[in-house]
Amino acid sequence: MGKRVLVTSSETFMGPPIVDLFAAEGAEVIADTGDLIDPEAPAELIERSGYLDAVVANLDLGAYLASTVEIEDDRWLAGFDAMVHPLMRLVRATAPAMIDRRAGAIVAMTSSSPLRRMSPQAISYVTARAAQNAFVRSAGHDLARHGVRLNAIAQNYVANETYYPPELLANERFQARLSREVPAGRVADPSETAELALFLAGDTASFIYGQIISQDGGWS
Repeated sequence: MGKRVLVTSSETFMGPPIVDLFAAEGAEVIADTGDLIDPEAPAELIERSGYLDAVVANLDLGAYLASTVEIEDDRWLAGFDAMVHPLMRLVRATAPAMIDRRAGAIVAMTSSSPLRRMSPQAISYVTARAAQNAFVRSAGHDLARHGVRLNAIAQNYVANETYYPPELLANERFQARLSREVPAGRVADPSETAELALFLAGDTASFIYGQIISQDGGWS
């Protein structure tokens, strides 16, 4: 690959398989482990990182489950603080140098949960992920005229420690729901998401801008 790539939250969600694959493909990977919740943290990270060909904005937070009338302000805001605001700030800080070069790729790890109706108890989580997807579409359209590619991988039913850990995958009730709801009939290996991220960060995806690419076995 031969590119310099920043991967955020590299120890959680899809960080580990993405870091491993990019490094194996010859990228110089900056694997940052911070949560980037502090408003200044994303810009400081981009400044510290120096020249970047690509950024993988890997941001996560365990789903907060509550019905509409039970939503608590602090838990609602936590989803935006952990996933939405850092994404905007990362893109805002990354874009100027890429605009100057008319080159560069930003890949956001989001969710396909907003693409179809989910359990009402996941309202807060789904809303934050929907905001991420909306930002990618709008900002991706804006950045396209500058040659900067911003796209998202909207995934679901992919094995990872945050949302689909081994103990959940082994649960019989989950397996029954999987066969009922996911046309592919299986949970994806995290390497499949890493491969898609590698493609979107690379030169062969040079005509893809502002897209929300669903990767969920046909669920959405």
